[in-house]
Amino acid sequence: MSVKAKKHLGQHFLTDASIAQDIAHTLSGNGYDQVLEIGPGMGVLTQFLLHKPYTLCAMDIDQESVDYLIEHYDNPQLSVVAADFLKIDLKDFFGDNPFAIIGNFPYNISTQIVFKTLEWREQIPEFSGMFQKEVAQRICADHGNKTYGILSVLTQAFYHAEYLFTVPPSVFSPPPRVESGVLRLRRREKYHLPCDEKFFFRVVKTAFQQRRKTLRNSLKIFDLSEKLKEDTIFAMRPEQLSVLEFITLTQKLESDGL
Repeated sequence: MSVKAKKHLGQHFLTDASIAQDIAHTLSGNGYDQVLEIGPGMGVLTQFLLHKPYTLCAMDIDQESVDYLIEHYDNPQLSVVAADFLKIDLKDFFGDNPFAIIGNFPYNISTQIVFKTLEWREQIPEFSGMFQKEVAQRICADHGNKTYGILSVLTQAFYHAEYLFTVPPSVFSPPPRVESGVLRLRRREKYHLPCDEKFFFRVVKTAFQQRRKTLRNSLKIFDLSEKLKEDTIFAMRPEQLSVLEFITLTQKLESDGL
C-alpha cells in the first residue's frame, strides 16, 4: 500500500531518506519535548523524528495518509491525527505546553502555516521545514533585498530565520516544477515587541501594499502629522527598513497620537 499524491492538497512526497534525516536533525529540542509534524504523507520524515526523544503528533488533512501512518508506524511516541492545521485550536492537542513544528509543507498553504505559527509564538520556540525555495528565501531575506517583504519582517520580528539548504525537484514524487528550500526559525529571547504588536502587523502590511512608494505616501492612511512627515524615515521605501526600524516606525506612529 502506498499513498497517491493529491494535486489539490499540494502534495509532493519526499523520497530521499537522507534529506529527510537532515531535516529531522534541524530541530534542537531546546525548551520543548513535543513536536507537531504537518503533512507527514507516508512518513519519510516521521521515521527519523521517532528516533528523537520527542512526543510526536503527525497531522495530515489527507485520510489516506493518516490510515497509512497508523498501519505502518506503531509507536507509543506517535499520535496520528486527521485534521486541518489551519483550522484547529492547537490547545486541544498541546494545552499550554511548548512544542516545535516541522514538516515538508504543502506548498499551497506554506505561508499560511507561518502566519499561524506567528499567532502561536508564545508556545512555539522552534520551527523548521521545507518550502518552495522562493518562499523560504523570502522568509529569511534581509532588508534591501527585492524578496524582502511582509513575511520577512513579521517572521524576523519574533524569530531568527535561517535558510539551511536547497533541495532539487528530483527527490520528490511527483517532482515539483521548482526547487525547494529548508529553513529553521528559532524564537528570539526577547520576542515581545516594545510597541503594540497588532498595530505593528498593520503598519508592516500597509507599508508593503505599495512597496515602491515612500512611507510618507504608503502610510497616508494613518493621517500623519506634518511634524512626523518631516522625519527622514518617511522618505524611505519599506524594503529599505530593517525589522528594528519597522519597530521604531511603529513607535513613532503610536506617539503621533494614533
